[in-house]
Amino acid sequence: MIKDELAAHTANIIKRVGTEQADVLFQGQIGEANLVAGMALRRGQVSPRFTLPSATGAVVSLEERLAIGPVIVTFYRGGWCPYCNIALRALQSKLPEIKSLGGSLIAISPEVPDQSLSTTEKLALEFDVLSDADNSLARLFGLVYRISDAARERPQAFGRDLVAHNGSDRWELPITATYVINQKGLIVFDHVRRRLPRASRSHDNRKCCCRRRTRAGGEAVHSIRNGYAFRVAE
Repeated sequence: MIKDELAAHTANIIKRVGTEQADVLFQGQIGEANLVAGMALRRGQVSPRFTLPSATGAVVSLEERLAIGPVIVTFYRGGWCPYCNIALRALQSKLPEIKSLGGSLIAISPEVPDQSLSTTEKLALEFDVLSDADNSLARLFGLVYRISDAARERPQAFGRDLVAHNGSDRWELPITATYVINQKGLIVFDHVRRRLPRASRSHDNRKCCCRRRTRAGGEAVHSIRNGYAFRVAE
């Protein structure tokens, strides 16, 4: 089950590096994310329009997808992030239902297309996985934060070269977030990750945060099923 996979991965990190270093890894990667979260776009606001390259080399436009039906857009850090991969697999499991409701699904990260392709193939994803160079789109959604200096060494210690993955040395990532956008371009559902507790408090709290992220896909589908994504603001 997803919750067991999340729990096992979190426990393994704490076991490998210890509680103190786990806090450096988790909290440092967040950087200013807790402050940025308050500036993220929310339900009721208009989504920025975008056109981005996909993992397969195609160019995907939100406008074209909205012409067909509502769109679920999810931002993730990258294929190097195990929590993101768990969430992407959870979204993949919801894809048949999303399509049956007339919707489509788009995942976006700052990784270069080759890295996005690796993620697509590794997880057998059947939806659009797009590359947002320098987090340009994520910045318009108010999701971008900078990784702290203390945490930069930890991804490298785990074999994650974010500069190579993202094709940029800006050391920025998007907050993980999921939106549903209706055909008028209005955000009718948002799930933006809030504050992440310290490992020293309890890794059970961290698991709860991650489970909420994996449930976001189901909640997004629910918003389409109930017709929210097809409504137009008064």
